[in-house]
Amino acid sequence: MSDDTLRIGLVSISDRASTGVYEDKGIPALKEWFSRALVSPWQAEERLIPDERSVIENTLVALADQFACHLIVTTGGTGPAPRDVTPEATLAIGERELPGFGEEMRRISRHFVPTAILSRQVAVIRGCSLIINLPGQPKAICETLEGVRDADGKTLVDGVFAAVPYCLDLIGGPYVRTHEAVVKAFRPKSAQRPA
Repeated sequence: MSDDTLRIGLVSISDRASTGVYEDKGIPALKEWFSRALVSPWQAEERLIPDERSVIENTLVALADQFACHLIVTTGGTGPAPRDVTPEATLAIGERELPGFGEEMRRISRHFVPTAILSRQVAVIRGCSLIINLPGQPKAICETLEGVRDADGKTLVDGVFAAVPYCLDLIGGPYVRTHEAVVKAFRPKSAQRPA
């Protein structure tokens, strides 16, 4: 693996999927999306775990500190139900919160469902890792990462991933390029590199 390979931790959080009651759809949805969205080389570290706060915290710490993942995305456990503890676990192990990610994900999801206001996603930085809680449903994962488009496919509201490559630049990660038809990464002109 070269130094410019983006290491992504993919964490699906579900009591039932982690025990085999039903098939996990979170990690396959994430892998499919990153395969479409990223031009840059990347590799995934996958974890399917239950809705247990200590397990979530330990998993995130290991992916950040031991596996040196530049980006860690979780799916599941961000609603208001008693077992939904992903945000609490994420905030507990994070060093700095990035509230704009959660705010924007709720704003994007509100275009599709009124229950978006019940979502509690957060994002934090731990060391050189960006950790983002995504929604639990594959459709909502795609919507929040890509944003809102009109009937002709024109972007009306940027998805949250548009800000991820520049955030990774700022915290010491690799330079990430995206397929602009899926999501266009935004960087200030001074931070852009020639293609």
